[in-house]
Amino acid sequence: MARIGILGGSFNPPHLAHLVCASEAASQLALDRVLLTPVAVAPHKLAEHDPGPQERLELCRLAAAGDERLGVCDLEVRRGGPSYTVDTLRELHAQTPEDDLTFIVGGDTALGLQSWREPRAVLGLATLAVAEREGTPRGDIAERLRLSFPDAAPPVFFDMPRLDLSSSQIRRRVAERRSIRYLVPDRVAERIAREGLYR
Repeated sequence: MARIGILGGSFNPPHLAHLVCASEAASQLALDRVLLTPVAVAPHKLAEHDPGPQERLELCRLAAAGDERLGVCDLEVRRGGPSYTVDTLRELHAQTPEDDLTFIVGGDTALGLQSWREPRAVLGLATLAVAEREGTPRGDIAERLRLSFPDAAPPVFFDMPRLDLSSSQIRRRVAERRSIRYLVPDRVAERIAREGLYR
């Protein structure tokens, strides 16, 4: 049995805050591996300047390279269409039912869990791991989830350093011909430059 973390997102592009989140989750929650899982199509938001799911998948592979605790899951990209967490967790569980799955989210995302597709099924398929940041107290998140899903296992929390970094900032900097060095892994920066992404 392996303890597998799933960190989903658009990863448009993946940046160092994503990797810090994955690394902290792996270390603090004793996960064997954390899989970056890019969406094919985000169901709740429009992906600006999207180079396409295959390109974002390749950027995730480059971002995860060199860290044996990190990997990439291509299920949502291969499946195509809007990406729903419950479908991905069901497929992962069917592939390796012996694995213990942990789904990693930020505090703001955890507070919005009720709006997801089949949130109770999500909580039944995986442990919810919440990256704790300033502004979203652990107690508030735990209480909201307890009231909304009284039969579900409580979430687990891990500390996440505050990094004010977003994919939209990276895209904007690239469009403005500004450096993104030290904000994304070198291999990601090299591919963005070589392929002319986000220009």
